Amino acid sequence: MKQGEQFLAIFESIDFDRIIDHPNIIIAANFWDSERYCAARTCYRFMRALDDLIDDHKAANKGIAEEDRQRFALNVEEWLGMLRPGLASSPFCNDLKDTVERFGIPLWALEDFARSMLYDVTHDGFATLDDFIKYSKGASVSPASVFVHLAGLQERDGKYHNPPFDVHRTAEPCAMFSYFVHIIRDFRKDQLNNLSYFADDIMARHGLTRQSMLEMAQGAPLTGGFRAMMREYYDITDKYRISTLKVMQEVCPQMEPRYRLSLEIIFDLYMVVFERIDPEHGSFTTEELNPTPAETRERVRKVILGSRGPSVKK
Repeated sequence: MKQGEQFLAIFESIDFDRIIDHPNIIIAANFWDSERYCAARTCYRFMRALDDLIDDHKAANKGIAEEDRQRFALNVEEWLGMLRPGLASSPFCNDLKDTVERFGIPLWALEDFARSMLYDVTHDGFATLDDFIKYSKGASVSPASVFVHLAGLQERDGKYHNPPFDVHRTAEPCAMFSYFVHIIRDFRKDQLNNLSYFADDIMARHGLTRQSMLEMAQGAPLTGGFRAMMREYYDITDKYRISTLKVMQEVCPQMEPRYRLSLEIIFDLYMVVFERIDPEHGSFTTEELNPTPAETRERVRKVILGSRGPSVKK
């Protein structure tokens, strides 16, 4: 079977209607070989367990009490401790250790992620945009780095060797582009779950407060200040989009076709949402910004048929 036919066969096997949580990664990883796919699942399951623990608590409690902060901080420390050699762990944590060793997963990615979780339990939102970007180095760039590392591995004689490019430098713009798309897309959902990812200093500059953001998420009319803020965030996101395209042009030729395709699919699926963001006239609802399963399916099909590497378009 030719490579293009193989990709289309995999595509036809994907049930897009059943993929609800984290669809972009799940769809893209379907094109990997089973070993790397399982390695990614192991790492992300480990990260997701801690992330959901904290977000779910915030959603239910409108913040974190001091005694809970201490408890969650201890959870994060235990999370990191599970990776240290020589310590007794559960079968799952031993599986993670084996995965990290076999695939050479960079420990800095897991450690940076843990630090961002510590930030989550010791802070309420983000005072400045710089605070959010620093937080994103762990919350978003770290998981993306694991994905890029696995996709860029070079397999020789049954062993995996590190990618021929800088994983962090490659993952950073991709992760930041997708993360900014996320917080714009999920504005209403996050606010209703007591999660605030918009920086206080930018909100204040546009005459907004956390209370006014919550009221708009609940259905109050979107103000001119809100639209101006979303325009600012859209422009920031666009800069990361251009940086992502440039770095993909550099690294994609160094990747095996199926892994290059997975990177292109993830980027293009975030582009579907980005293209729908309309700061001046949009309603910023989930229905407006999220593609349907049928639309997602068609976009992936087009990426497979036209996969020759991305080009920079301004």
